[in-house]
Amino acid sequence: MSFALLRASVRRTALRAAAPRVAPKAAPRAAFRKFSTPPPTPEAAKSNTGLIVGVVAAVVAGGGYYYFSSSGEVSNAVKGGVQSIKAATKFTPSQQDYQKVYNKIAELLDEAGDYDDGSYGPVILRLAWHASGTYDVESNTGGSNYATMRFEPESLHGANAGLDVARGLMEKIKVQFPWISYGDLWTLGGVAAVQEMAGPKIPWRPGRIDGVADQATPDGRLPDATQGAAHLRAQLIIGCSFNDQEIVALSGAHALGRCHANRSGFEGPWTFSPTTLTNDYFKLLFTESWVWKKWSGPKQLEDKKTKSLMMLPTDYVVISDKSFKKFAKAYADDNDLFFKDFSAVVAKLFELGVPTQQFVASEPWIMKTLDEQK
Repeated sequence: MSFALLRASVRRTALRAAAPRVAPKAAPRAAFRKFSTPPPTPEAAKSNTGLIVGVVAAVVAGGGYYYFSSSGEVSNAVKGGVQSIKAATKFTPSQQDYQKVYNKIAELLDEAGDYDDGSYGPVILRLAWHASGTYDVESNTGGSNYATMRFEPESLHGANAGLDVARGLMEKIKVQFPWISYGDLWTLGGVAAVQEMAGPKIPWRPGRIDGVADQATPDGRLPDATQGAAHLRAQLIIGCSFNDQEIVALSGAHALGRCHANRSGFEGPWTFSPTTLTNDYFKLLFTESWVWKKWSGPKQLEDKKTKSLMMLPTDYVVISDKSFKKFAKAYADDNDLFFKDFSAVVAKLFELGVPTQQFVASEPWIMKTLDEQK
């Protein structure tokens, strides 16, 4: 999520922030839901998992395999193999099937216990962000399509430090729904994280495919938190085709989560309610006095009053750059406007690098939150 920050075989792919807390002004966070009994397990009679696994095993045993052309595009043989599996199992995932995946992810967010601030939501959103934000317009590579953070060296890039936690969590979901691609799984996880942490609806649709290690992206495509406005524009306008307004809206994701010294080098949360999405990130940028933190770590700012909040150099740019500042002020004054623009830019982010013809729906879907399904 933070600005600071497939050689999986075909068989595997197929098989499967010390200040007093102030109450957030948004609706009560759904992420602290508790269940008196465990959520029901899927009915075996309605599951195609066993059949899918069996068919895939048969394909592999029979000599079927995936291969990629030198340009990195999936060959027709690969697509044909996938279609053969779907045809053999007579299983084409519906929106309801993806809703079930969403639900399992949403339930998982509540299982964080003492991890960070009691929710896995921020780290799962960061996974989706970093898996998608590697897109490069000029070369038309990267983005969410191939989920290449599964492979080294991309998984070891400094900007991705700590995301092994999120990938491990998503693997638990993958085991339950082996038919979903990692790209779809991770971005759907980002959608669930935003929506379950009181954020806006994020339009989403499936269609990403899994790639191979050779398609992993080079280091340096994600924004460097130590840099300024020119760097952000180079990374996100030239690289990802975002404009100034979209860059500022996307930075509002820093209302969630915190930095960790053992990952990015930076330390602390941006807001007093790091598991609830609001426009507090923008409000705090304008209402608090920010000073450089005196410590042995990298340059970061802290709020003068409590010294418990932090801002990165790239965060402060949001109010020091004239163009960025006007959008930040608008979002600080209007949470609904922030939600509207945040929803649009996150939906755009999650589709970077995915050919339009791959999507299974012409228009994105709106997934229901757990509360909406009660």
